[in-house]
Amino acid sequence: MDIWHLRGGNRLEGSCFVQGSKNASLPIIAASIISPAATELLNVPQLRDVDAALRILRHLGCTAEQWGGEVYIDSQALCRSEIPHSLMVEMRSSVIFMGALIARCGGARLSLPGGCQLGKRPIDLHLAALRQMGAEIEEAGGEINCRAEGLHGEEIFLPFPSVGATENIMLAAARARGDTVIHGAAREPEIVALQDYLKAIGLEVAGAGTDTVSIGCFRPEKAVSHRIIPDRIVASTIACAAAATGGNVEMRGVDPAHFSTVLHFLKSAGCDIINSNRSVRVKAPARLKAVGELETRPYPGFPTDAQPVLMAALLRAEGRTVITENIFENRYRQVPELQRLGADIAVSGRRAEIWGVDCLRGAALTATDLRGGAAMIVAALAARGESTIFDDGHITRGYERFDMRLRSLGADIYLEC
Repeated sequence: MDIWHLRGGNRLEGSCFVQGSKNASLPIIAASIISPAATELLNVPQLRDVDAALRILRHLGCTAEQWGGEVYIDSQALCRSEIPHSLMVEMRSSVIFMGALIARCGGARLSLPGGCQLGKRPIDLHLAALRQMGAEIEEAGGEINCRAEGLHGEEIFLPFPSVGATENIMLAAARARGDTVIHGAAREPEIVALQDYLKAIGLEVAGAGTDTVSIGCFRPEKAVSHRIIPDRIVASTIACAAAATGGNVEMRGVDPAHFSTVLHFLKSAGCDIINSNRSVRVKAPARLKAVGELETRPYPGFPTDAQPVLMAALLRAEGRTVITENIFENRYRQVPELQRLGADIAVSGRRAEIWGVDCLRGAALTATDLRGGAAMIVAALAARGESTIFDDGHITRGYERFDMRLRSLGADIYLEC
């Protein structure tokens, strides 16, 4: 159990670097097994999810080690194509290993993934696409058994731009006969990052960042070095923490385009946003303004992962904000905990209405999920008095040394592990 101790009221000021992206690191770590090669990854965050992914690689027979922000993987000795339930349940994105194992081994055996319980996360789109490419898939008792020795390229139409399905198809298609084209593909920066890595290891792939991705032939490289992109959700969280506390914070090593929709709403709330090539400064007023209405959408729309932290930043904003959550049906699990701080929030289905209050007061909270836990930290930083957040390891799945990073900006925060 992690226990976060916070005393709110401090204005965040200063500058900090933003960690590498968790959601870019994990599919690239999975992709490293597509061919027997050595991979060096730079700017990898030290997180529980990353550690879980590396333990999966070691179970499969690979060498996989992390030293600080560097990860070294050698997949030559890969000798298994099954992942036990005990490893799969540790992170939601573990299902991404399915496409990589199919590409390398012609099959995979694994169980349904774990992670935060935000509602239905069906992998039907993944399985339908793989079946279309020639995979035989059996589902029984929470296990998935795939056989795909004769995988072939296909033209695949996704009815929803699923990030995980797009990534799994890209990985599986690496060793398929013929070309594969994904229509309706997810457009997130993490998809572009995966494409960059796949190109580096010798795969012909193009179109990432648009809704059409094409995958062609594979000419494997023996070794590759790749740098992980900055984490746009961590950057969004720090920006929201600065806004919530009336702060003035510069985030370095980021790409402003990756979280431009979050910055747009912070600007609407009254913040000055100063962008440069690799940094963003958020200078907030003493009290924010409500932003009217916003809806979460697939990229390049407003990200669902940033919704809880922006909600937390707006708890003291003057006026009324309405948020509509279109991605996950249980993305408001943080609301009852924020109400313990004195927040005025009413939820009806996928719609949340936030009326800004004059004052938040510290309280004892329980983290419900990764981003909900981060939202509680943002809100507690803006509250008067002490708050304690009891967390079963959710926050440290996605935020590297977050207490130290916030403390460097003036926050009164301490993590007890």
